[in-house]
Amino acid sequence: MDGSLPQQDDTWTVAGRQFRSRLIVGTGRYKDLEETGAAIAASGAEIVTVAVRRVNLSDPKAPMLQDYVDPKKYTYLPNTAGCHTASEAVRTLRLAREAGGWNLVKLEVLGPPPTLYPDMPGTLEAAEALIKDGFEVMVYTADDPVACKRLEEMGCVAIMPLGAPIGSGLGIQNAAMIWMIREQTKVPFLVDAGVGTASDAAIAMELGCDAVLLNSAIAHAKDPIRMAKAMKLAIEAGRQAYLAGRMPRRLGADPSSPLTGLIR
Repeated sequence: MDGSLPQQDDTWTVAGRQFRSRLIVGTGRYKDLEETGAAIAASGAEIVTVAVRRVNLSDPKAPMLQDYVDPKKYTYLPNTAGCHTASEAVRTLRLAREAGGWNLVKLEVLGPPPTLYPDMPGTLEAAEALIKDGFEVMVYTADDPVACKRLEEMGCVAIMPLGAPIGSGLGIQNAAMIWMIREQTKVPFLVDAGVGTASDAAIAMELGCDAVLLNSAIAHAKDPIRMAKAMKLAIEAGRQAYLAGRMPRRLGADPSSPLTGLIR
């Protein structure tokens, strides 16, 4: 198999839906909706997250996201950005389903500033309620293998631990833990939050993630369109490196040429 090019059949599936792009991007934080649409197009993403408490999806008198990011072309993934309690998150997604019929959702329940770290008791409570209500829950979580396994066993359709705090751009801070959670997880596994640049996204894919979810890294770049293209390429490169299988790490050198049979 030629590992130099992306394989056309290298797809991934979440909740019975199949996708080619392994990059999921957010729709917030851009300077305007026109830039939002252009950046998402450049990223090659097929799934976009939508903060239903912050983005206009229903008022035709104001600019609407749907006019720039066609819901017939992209899978909308409503999320609970800005929710700090389980009840807020559950209510938000129930309203979203009533408004748009969305059943595949992203759950996040955040602790207080300045860390906005995942509130795991609230996350577990909300996930349980949403799953009982028939939602297909992709869940944002701490990089905690015990909590991640519990969420998977509850029935979440994707596990998405943070690489670093939301919007920090610090990159993956605990690659060993991400790898360990990846090894135990049987549903789709994504890094969500903390990616700052293309190399961060590539590292996530090299660790074996099925996809990467990001927003600020593109929206806050000096040139969001160019960064969106960079992220697309980084995801593809990281995936190919993972499939290729990296050389083992070792202490000390290992000469690339044989030491026997030298011309003297």
